[in-house]
Amino acid sequence: MTTMTSLTRRWTAAMLGVAALSAALAPGLALAQDAPVPDKGDTAWMLVSTLLVVLMTVPGLALFYGGLVRAKNILSVLMQVMVGFSLIVVLWCIYGYSLALTEGNAFIGGLDRLFLSGTFDPATGSFATAATFTDGVVLTELLFVAFQATFAGITCCLIIGAFAERMRFSAVLIFMVIWFTICYIPIAHMVWGPGGLLLEEGALDFAGGTVVHINAGVAGLVGAYMVGKRVGLGREPMPPHNLVLTMVGASLLWVGWFGFNAGSALEANDSAVLAFLNTLLATAGAVVAWSAAEWILKKHASMLGAASGAIAGLVAITPAAGNVGPMGALIIGLVAGVVCLWGVTGLKRLLKADDSLDVFGIHGVGGIVGALLTGVFYPASMGGPGGVDATVGGQVLIQAGSVVLTIVWSAVAAFIAFKIADLVVGLRVPEESEREGLDTTEHNERAYTS
Repeated sequence: MTTMTSLTRRWTAAMLGVAALSAALAPGLALAQDAPVPDKGDTAWMLVSTLLVVLMTVPGLALFYGGLVRAKNILSVLMQVMVGFSLIVVLWCIYGYSLALTEGNAFIGGLDRLFLSGTFDPATGSFATAATFTDGVVLTELLFVAFQATFAGITCCLIIGAFAERMRFSAVLIFMVIWFTICYIPIAHMVWGPGGLLLEEGALDFAGGTVVHINAGVAGLVGAYMVGKRVGLGREPMPPHNLVLTMVGASLLWVGWFGFNAGSALEANDSAVLAFLNTLLATAGAVVAWSAAEWILKKHASMLGAASGAIAGLVAITPAAGNVGPMGALIIGLVAGVVCLWGVTGLKRLLKADDSLDVFGIHGVGGIVGALLTGVFYPASMGGPGGVDATVGGQVLIQAGSVVLTIVWSAVAAFIAFKIADLVVGLRVPEESEREGLDTTEHNERAYTS
């Protein structure tokens, strides 16, 4: 009996303790219940999308570019893409994310997330969510960081194609660090960051037409001028050494681009579905348009042309992916296929720049086409998701303003970055090194043994 009484007293005391503890913790528990919780499906989709964008760059972009250069330079291009991408991911996590996509002013973000501080609390084991940075979408902030890091990395790597086969490896890396800091970060903030100038003006860029493609295309054109033409250009044959690799790379880019575009919805929702279909349809349309135009103009359709057409369509639909209807996307792809073919032929001759792998002709021109046509097909009257108040003329004017600002900012920033790299180490390898090939002179390796 005594034992039962003792147990009862202990149980009563324990229950009173639990009740007191629950009362003390109630406010905290209520706050925890009210805190936004990332959806597991959205998290899974964004993890896959991030992985797909990495696939776009390494190996997709690397193989696409690698097949287009001469055999003696393929490893130099692969090395520039892999190391450049890795370098930018590191810088993004140190300071890029904080300056690009957190609260600041109209041109740059703040310093709250330097070294990713505040995204994880080791004392409680809790992760911050990015709801405040993504217009109500609830994501674990570190996942948002990772997704956006891949965008920064591939943008810097796209520029490599413009000066392929003749620029020092050290100069490439110096340029990337400076251009990323003074160009990519502020443009990304202006377009996507809280309070960003272009975002507040109503500019539409679903997945990076201005931030990624126009930005990289203009920087590549400036680089082509500043580095100079390849030795023997116009006098010696310089055909792509392996179009099979280029085809494989283009295919990986197309697959990875679904993460790039549909992932930019930041949720597994209807907007992601629309972006997915538009990416598929516009790219297919651009392949058909480029091949048909090439057939009419040159009496044959080439594999290189089809691969280039795919990239042109992917570039052009990027700003429009979730901002236009499917038929608008098809028209954007068809227009991009034809206009970008002119960009790598007629326009390239007019510019007289040795843009080795047509970075400006495809990414710059395609990005401009896509950004402007986004304004045309965004309004509901043109089959887009824009409200009834959206007008073609008004939106195109806003889009044109964002294009002009991006072109000017990128050109000035690229000139500064290339100039500094030139003063520090020199942009270009010696002529004898260029003739021998950058694989051996810059990296002491050979891709092929025979």
